[in-house]
Amino acid sequence: MWKDFFYFTKTERQGIIVLVVLILGVLLLPNLFPLFNRPKEVDTLKQEKFQKEYNEFIASLEEVESHKKSKNPTSRLSIRKEITPFAFDPNTADSMTFLSLGLPAWMAKNILNYRRRQGIFRHPEDFRKIYGLKEEQYQTLLPYIRIAEKIRSKDTVRLLTIQNVRKDTVFKYQPGTVISLNQADTTELKKIPGIGSSIARMIVNYRKKLGAFYRIEQLQEIHLKVEKLRPWFSIAPDEIRRINLNKASVERMMHHPYINYYQARVIVEYRKKKGRLKSLKQLSLYEEFTSADLERIEPYICYD
Repeated sequence: MWKDFFYFTKTERQGIIVLVVLILGVLLLPNLFPLFNRPKEVDTLKQEKFQKEYNEFIASLEEVESHKKSKNPTSRLSIRKEITPFAFDPNTADSMTFLSLGLPAWMAKNILNYRRRQGIFRHPEDFRKIYGLKEEQYQTLLPYIRIAEKIRSKDTVRLLTIQNVRKDTVFKYQPGTVISLNQADTTELKKIPGIGSSIARMIVNYRKKLGAFYRIEQLQEIHLKVEKLRPWFSIAPDEIRRINLNKASVERMMHHPYINYYQARVIVEYRKKKGRLKSLKQLSLYEEFTSADLERIEPYICYD
């Protein structure tokens, strides 16, 4: 009779087994979660440990680098402090002397080169001319520079002699003198009050480029004051060297200050397509030429 209560069919037995397994699974599942999560926690701990060690390593490198940077200036200062300036003559000192004064080797070489090319140091202030010498270095060494008295005395005599020679030889024209602006050379131009060597060269060089001046006002183009120079100059119209527009090349025309490359090309192209030029009016329709351009170049061109 008890078998009737505890007897189960095959299907019922399978269902009971499945039910028991599910119950056990529900009961054991919370205990299984830590087993699955533990490796992740272990990985996290390892990652945190690695990151910590890496940060410590980087910090140590930065500390070493900063120590090196802070150490270098100190070492340089200590080297500079060990150098004590002493009296020296820049005209006779050798390279070892300049090195002992704290100057680098390349600067010592510059000083020796200066002596070979420029001559001697006549005054302590001349030492400032050395290429690469800093103002701080110059001011430090200036009190210790000693120039021989013979050199100073020779320099004084030479300076006075030059001044006397210049006073005796420099000659200027008297007011009322008139010279040809297109014929005078630099020597004659310098005899005009207010004109020195540089201005005389400017006038001659610009005159060559133009082919002579045709107006005194052209001196304004090289930034000279015309009103002060006008009374001293005369200009003859037959002194101008002209450019033949029907034969001159692009290069020849470009050499003139009043004709640029594009204008020269227009002239050459016009000759090829339409023949000889007889008047500047033939160029007036081209955008490369303004009326001011044509007026300016007219004294310098011809057609034969």
